[in-house]
Amino acid sequence: MSSTKNAVKNTVFLTSAEVITKFLAFMLTIYIARYLQEAGFGKYSFAIAFTSFFSVISDLGINNLTIREIARNKDFAGKYIGNFSIAKVLFSFIALILLYIIINLMNYPSDTKVAVYIFGIYVVVSSFGQFLISVFRAYEKMEYETFVRVIEKISLVFLVICVIYFKRGLIEIAFSFLLSSSLSFIIAYIIIIKKFTIPQFKIDRKFLKDSIKEALPFGLTFLFGIIYFKIDTVMLSLMQGDAVVGWYNAAYNIIDGLTAVVATSIANACYPTMSKYYITSKNELKNIFIQSFLILLISGFIISCIVTVYSEQFIHLFYGDKYSNSALSLKILVWAFFVICISNISSTLLYATNKQRIVTIGTGLGALINITLNLILIPRYSLLGAAFATLITELLGFVIYMYYSLRVLDIRRGDYKYILTDIVQRSRIILKKYFGSRVL
Repeated sequence: MSSTKNAVKNTVFLTSAEVITKFLAFMLTIYIARYLQEAGFGKYSFAIAFTSFFSVISDLGINNLTIREIARNKDFAGKYIGNFSIAKVLFSFIALILLYIIINLMNYPSDTKVAVYIFGIYVVVSSFGQFLISVFRAYEKMEYETFVRVIEKISLVFLVICVIYFKRGLIEIAFSFLLSSSLSFIIAYIIIIKKFTIPQFKIDRKFLKDSIKEALPFGLTFLFGIIYFKIDTVMLSLMQGDAVVGWYNAAYNIIDGLTAVVATSIANACYPTMSKYYITSKNELKNIFIQSFLILLISGFIISCIVTVYSEQFIHLFYGDKYSNSALSLKILVWAFFVICISNISSTLLYATNKQRIVTIGTGLGALINITLNLILIPRYSLLGAAFATLITELLGFVIYMYYSLRVLDIRRGDYKYILTDIVQRSRIILKKYFGSRVL
């Protein structure tokens, strides 16, 4: 199968998984937001955001390294899975201890702390599940990922509906997340030993040490990414209270869903293929990048325009009048989504071509700027300040990633004219198709 056809196939499966799971997650989040109300939803959002920082310790970049290395040499898949699993057990134990200590040093009520404990275990189990899903991506068998993720989300929806039906609260909702992630982990592990390879749980210390050293840039990038995707929620919780966190995350939930369905699915589908063709065919690598970039640029722009115009209607439709304060932040955040669309494919290219340190530096700089902007803007502008901080951070990341992507692909000035012409032509075709022949 050609690289383009393979990427298309995997994009279809990943997009299907993202559409189904994100749709279910989006509707579930709306259901939870309406049920818990602003303050309760703020506690829920804080617990998820806070515990996500500790998933970095559980992972340390191992998931991304697994995709790249197994995609290049599948004969060592069992060794990678076995050794990395042992390492992740140790890292996860450390993460949970740190989580317990830190949340108890903070001035939060007991129900919030208990929710954090449960969500902390959930993110660790989920990290193991994502690790196994990385194996599916390395083999470019995204149909298995689709199956596992859909099963997890359906079970989660069922459990949360039961919790709400019996009029339980935040703690029971947290347990629902933990149970569904445990189920998906078990299913993924069974698929791997039946369809791919048997993990080799025999520690190779030198192999593990060298691999973790190679994975650390991925882990640092993951940490920095978590900071400027999640630190706003934590800082809003500390500075503005639970209700503001609820309003902000109502808007962010929409952006998160759009990002997963559009930007992340395409970038994830292209990553194994880019990793392979970096070694074997630079022309194929350039073609995949240009085509993916064009698709994301056009689709991201159109979606952002629609959401900007109808933001109030979207918020009212999904969350009701109590979340009307979310509308203006949605207008800002949707343009961060547009930047993410064209930034993600550039950072994916850098990962695939062993330039992950550039992404690490870019996201580290972005995280620092994001924290600084949040400290300045949140006290004055509340959730709107957090939204602007996110947008500015994403713009910075795009500039860095795009600059180095062009250098990696050796795209010269003469190629810019072709790329810009292609963008204009494709945009006109799409606009004519959806808005009539009078456009352009």
